Amino acid sequence: MHHKIQIQTTKPQQFIDITGKVAGIVKESGVQSGIAVIYSPHTTAGITINENADPDVVRDIISALDRAYPEKGEYLHFEGNSHAHIKASLTGSSCTVIIEDGKLLLGRWQGIYFCEFDGPKSRQFYVKIVEG
Repeated sequence: MHHKIQIQTTKPQQFIDITGKVAGIVKESGVQSGIAVIYSPHTTAGITINENADPDVVRDIISALDRAYPEKGEYLHFEGNSHAHIKASLTGSSCTVIIEDGKLLLGRWQGIYFCEFDGPKSRQFYVKIVEG
């Protein structure tokens, strides 16, 4: 069984901390040991794990991606959002987190992020809990 979570992004590019939403699904599942797979079905948005203690880290990541892959470039894609496709490919479309003792096994400063690169848009992501 999987869960579909709707999310509304509000900026052209942003990282939204979804750790709490995923942790709630894990708790609700009752699974004590297993994995949580978090997946984005979008080609211009991704899922990543990174520091969630200092918001400057997220700003720095977006800034660095913008410098490497600016919105306007020598891209051929007719929709004009090639930069978003590239950034989504780099962050990846999913991540897997171990569940131990009924909780996400994340590092002290880690959070799970939905990464928007072509917003604002109505989006969704999926969470699949696998017991084991």
